[in-house]
Amino acid sequence: MTLATERPRLPFTRPNLLDLAPFYEVLRREAPIAPVTTPAGDPAWLVTRFAEVRELLGDKRFGRSHPEPEKASRISTAAVQDGPTGTYENEAEAHGRMRRLLTPAFSAKRMRTLSGHVQELVDGYVDAMVAEHDAAGPGATVDLHTHLAFPLPVAVICSLLGVPESDGEYFRALSDRMATFSGEDAHVAREEFGRYMAGLAEGKRAEPGEDVITDLVRAQAEDPGFGYPEMVRLCVGLLFAGHETTVNRIGLGILFLMTNRDEWERLAADPDGRVDAVIEEVMRLGAPGDLGLLRYAHEDVEIAGVTIARGDAVILSVNAANRDVDVFDHAETFDPDRTERGHVGFGHGPHFCIGASLARTELRAVFATLARRLPGLDLAVGMDDLDVRTDHITGGVRSLPVRW
Repeated sequence: MTLATERPRLPFTRPNLLDLAPFYEVLRREAPIAPVTTPAGDPAWLVTRFAEVRELLGDKRFGRSHPEPEKASRISTAAVQDGPTGTYENEAEAHGRMRRLLTPAFSAKRMRTLSGHVQELVDGYVDAMVAEHDAAGPGATVDLHTHLAFPLPVAVICSLLGVPESDGEYFRALSDRMATFSGEDAHVAREEFGRYMAGLAEGKRAEPGEDVITDLVRAQAEDPGFGYPEMVRLCVGLLFAGHETTVNRIGLGILFLMTNRDEWERLAADPDGRVDAVIEEVMRLGAPGDLGLLRYAHEDVEIAGVTIARGDAVILSVNAANRDVDVFDHAETFDPDRTERGHVGFGHGPHFCIGASLARTELRAVFATLARRLPGLDLAVGMDDLDVRTDHITGGVRSLPVRW
């Protein structure tokens, strides 16, 4: 096969939700930066090897903006990570401002103070799940996705941002539409999401609160360089990413633990002692979605034997990088005791996920609590019977039936 002429088309078929397409291993070995065709039908470079993914995540010659946006390759027909965002001339300035504004709200110290509230939420959701299970009688199944994996991240991000939790179903529907490969409707949903967040922002302007949206509204009023549309886009991004990604990680973590019973039993025997290692392995091996992180070259770049031209789209496959056998021993094995750390599940460099501490706080409470309270937890359906979102940018499941 000649990759330059074949240009394989994303996404590659994967056997199930926990495994990647075998073709990624071929690419890592033979063409770690390969020309591909995106689901939208445009050309891009796909980066699959850990070394190059990590390097390019921190390379300032790449960004989310494009020097000529109208000519940029499109990645998908969803309205999330579909094409360039921000302004080429001031992307670095805008990114630095965003980090300065948000770092205090999402700091590890702030998350430690939030952990008690998160634990209370988890306990309440598990109580309700157990009550439903007990009321239904022996052999009953309950949906862990509906009872815990979805409502917890929604409640937490709503509290941080200052979004009414009662709006959860509304913005959940908008998020789903925005991230589904549905073309025009996805972009209609993004516009509606923007109007919703603008309305919330104006409410905070009239009645400020102790929350992130109030902080952003105040910062936008004080900084002429921080435009109103940029503020609204940032609010939309925070609400979307603040719940969607963690929902998926909870689901994937449960699936890894349920299909690796020895690891579940070890966690149940020592929840507090083992939960952090479990979380890092879930973040390494979990692979929501079938694409990657989108970047555009801001100048010509020579790397790994190829020339990436200014304006070229680059898809950084974090999923493939985290399974690189040259970095992780038995890379496809779920092994919380592995000695290799340093995965790129939260990104790397200046774009390292600002919500990493928040995600770890939520995952720690979920996995430790379930292991402590429901050591007999098990999947109620086979992996092939899960309702998987294959038409969605972040993938994941629509339901997760369990029993104990």
